[in-house]
Amino acid sequence: MGRVTERRRVIRVRDGAVGARPDTLVVEEPLEIRLNGGPLAVTMRTPGDDFALAAGFLVSEGVLGSAEELATIVYCAGARQDGSNTYNVVDVRLAPGVPVPDVSLERNVYTSSSCGLCGKASLESVRTTARWEPAAGPRGITPRTLAALPERLRAAQRVFDRTGGLHAAGLFSPDGELLDLCEDVGRHNAVDKLVGRALRSGALPLRDTVLMVSGRASFELAQKAVMAGIPVLAAVSAPSSLAVDLAQETGLTLIGFLRGTSMNVYAGEGRLALDGPGAGAAGPAPSACGSGPAGA
Repeated sequence: MGRVTERRRVIRVRDGAVGARPDTLVVEEPLEIRLNGGPLAVTMRTPGDDFALAAGFLVSEGVLGSAEELATIVYCAGARQDGSNTYNVVDVRLAPGVPVPDVSLERNVYTSSSCGLCGKASLESVRTTARWEPAAGPRGITPRTLAALPERLRAAQRVFDRTGGLHAAGLFSPDGELLDLCEDVGRHNAVDKLVGRALRSGALPLRDTVLMVSGRASFELAQKAVMAGIPVLAAVSAPSSLAVDLAQETGLTLIGFLRGTSMNVYAGEGRLALDGPGAGAAGPAPSACGSGPAGA
């Protein structure tokens, strides 16, 4: 299996002083995802949870929706010329009777792009392929609960502490309990890993959860939340206009600039308890991750 971090020599300059020292870097390698033996996609990712990453990607593409629809996920042998395995190619086999999608450039643009010209087609694609409606999620989530999530997410990032170079996606309960967390060099990969773990453990749809991401809320991340049945998406940075459009059309609660006690609610404010004080203290940040029902 691939390593998550590597040590490299760097020249460090601090207040005019120059010295050499080792530094810990996050590993970035390509992962090729094949579907029933045929090429599907290539993503740059941090090695680890590759099977979950592939499964979560197929959930966001509307191919998978339950563990029963997934037959196997395996690493492909012979990825190098000498026949050895790089662990950078996985093949996903669908269960008998599950339709194999028509993988085309047009389809990939419609489901993955957030460009203005194809925005309408992107929204329509999610609307027609989503299996669950986020509007069925929990109510009464307090601002105080939301305000505690960024610090809880940060406290559980084990690899970030060593590298400072990873995005994180955390799955929380409506009262702020950390259920699962994944880290990756790509924010979309971190979400796919979370969703893939939930699929493989039979936890989809994730109706009673809040998804917290360490970066911005792009259309792609909002799409992944909707496709997994997640009702609330919160981010420490800004959403895109198309992400807001998708949230408003699907009933997703979308929160941006979640920092300290401040936040912007762009859609789905009816799910939040905004007209009264928060219930209870935020509580201490957890020290471990991956222990919840989606961490199988």
